[in-house]
Amino acid sequence: MYTRKQVDARAIAEAGISLIELVLFIAVVSVGIAGILTAMNVVTRRSADPMIQKQALAIAEAVLEEVMLMPFTFCDPNDPVAETAAAGGCTTGMDQSNGGGSFTGPIPGTETRYNASNPFDNVADYAGFSMTGGIFDITSGGTTPIAGLGNYRLQPITIARIDNLPNVPTDAAVLITVTVTDPSGQNIVLQGVRTRYAPNTLP
Repeated sequence: MYTRKQVDARAIAEAGISLIELVLFIAVVSVGIAGILTAMNVVTRRSADPMIQKQALAIAEAVLEEVMLMPFTFCDPNDPVAETAAAGGCTTGMDQSNGGGSFTGPIPGTETRYNASNPFDNVADYAGFSMTGGIFDITSGGTTPIAGLGNYRLQPITIARIDNLPNVPTDAAVLITVTVTDPSGQNIVLQGVRTRYAPNTLP
């Protein structure tokens, strides 16, 4: 036989938790798990796949190299006086801005990256050039992206004069900025400086 005191103590010990306590416990645990999962989601979203970043970097390097390998002269390289003309001496228009600042596009305006007969042929021609529907090969005509690169984007290329380099004329150096956006929305930015080796010669 149990005494009344023993029965009461045993009942309390075997009572367990109430429904209110169970609901509160579930709510607290749910909030904690939701916070952890949200933090993990943010971290996962911001840490892009290394392969995607490497691909974006490879694209940016290739585009920057393409631009920097172009001639950089006062005149369009197709100009009859391209090898001898200084500022203001071109017969078909200037690629090189006498006023400073940024370049705005190809000169002449009929040049495109994909035109086999009238392609970009000067560093300044790439100013403002972009690829929004994927990354395109020069020979693609700009219609079909390279396989696997349809979700990458080349933001408009900026080409701006640099006027404060020591011992370099104010119209002889430009800063080229190439920005590639990967499928996760992260940007890879590369910059290069291009100079004319001599005022009147084709590099």
